[in-house]
Amino acid sequence: MFAVWLEFGILAIPIQKEFGLSDTQFYWLTALPVLNGSIWRLFTGIWADKFGGRKVMMTLLLLSAIPTALLTRVHSVSVLFVLAFLIGIAGNSFSAGIAWNSAWFAREHQGFALGVFGAGNVGASVTKLIGPILITATAGATYLGGLATGGWRLVPAIYTVLLVVMAIAIFFFTPHQDRMPGSSVPLREQLEPLKEMRVWRFSLYYTVVFGAYVSLSSMLPKYYESVFGIELWKAALLTALFIFPASLLRPLGGSMSDRFGARRVMYWTFWAMIITSGILMMPQGHIIVEVTKEKSADGTIEVLPWHVNIVMFCVLTILLGCAMGIGKAAVYKHIPEYFPTHVGSVGGLVGMLGALGGFFLLPIFGYTQQLTGVKSSPFAVLFLLTFICLIWMHVVVMKILQKHSPNLLHIFERKH
Repeated sequence: MFAVWLEFGILAIPIQKEFGLSDTQFYWLTALPVLNGSIWRLFTGIWADKFGGRKVMMTLLLLSAIPTALLTRVHSVSVLFVLAFLIGIAGNSFSAGIAWNSAWFAREHQGFALGVFGAGNVGASVTKLIGPILITATAGATYLGGLATGGWRLVPAIYTVLLVVMAIAIFFFTPHQDRMPGSSVPLREQLEPLKEMRVWRFSLYYTVVFGAYVSLSSMLPKYYESVFGIELWKAALLTALFIFPASLLRPLGGSMSDRFGARRVMYWTFWAMIITSGILMMPQGHIIVEVTKEKSADGTIEVLPWHVNIVMFCVLTILLGCAMGIGKAAVYKHIPEYFPTHVGSVGGLVGMLGALGGFFLLPIFGYTQQLTGVKSSPFAVLFLLTFICLIWMHVVVMKILQKHSPNLLHIFERKH
């Protein structure tokens, strides 16, 4: 589902060339699936608690398969954008799965269990890995008597089959007697925790560790291609290096949250993200200083040169991805701790707002690049958001400490 949701991170590049899309249209094409993969998360989480995660997941799989199949036949720009939006329904599977998993695991194991489920985010790298190869190797070919076309259209054709197969697998191989912790809880009561500021604070955290991850997964292939001038398949491979740790370290983040506490892990996450994004956001170039003719023939010298080569950039994005992967699990560890009977609604809202953050960040990244002319400006946006989260979390922690354990305040302040 995650692979389908973010497939336009790669497909949008050949689509842009075929349909003659502008850069602004390119960013909106990659952002529309993110939007639809966000707005239903609250409800799919509630529905999973009320009707069972098994039913909701099968429904989402089959609903996603329809526009994915139609994408293979699209020839109109307007229809293309409509289908891109509809395909985004796949992204809502996350909140349904969180509620489904939480219903089956004990509290002391929920961090790790949710982390393992969340590792499915690695699906975002699938298109990056297989897409460029399939697109290049099958361009101009037809299959099954013209039913399937090669090039970028072959990727959604394959995903259509996989979505249907997965729905069938869930039907036959998961417990038919599903657990529905919210089956008897009225909707108004399920939405009651949403009045708490804590829920909205968790949502902002998730925007930073997940929404930004979604945006970067879609943005990085084009960034590599335009900034470093490399081919699409290389750009996709390097983007996958960012996606893999950001997804596969999620179980580790859940385990660490079980062991050390989610709040402590969030501190580590935010500081790691601030350092890496702080380096990545620095504009490349140098300062020109006017000097006397004795020092320089033309009266100027260049000082403080700064340049991030592709190796350094790749390493920093991998470290950024590692921090995001661990942080995503830590955010969701908070939810069953504070809201054990409302995981579906709270998890759905946090997932919805976090993913919506990814939707808004994509055009924001594009507009900041356009307004400033600085290609690294998206990382400045990420730096600022992360800094705000760190300050807000620390202020809340200090208030809690002042209220409940004022005698320990000096110890906490010294350690942090």
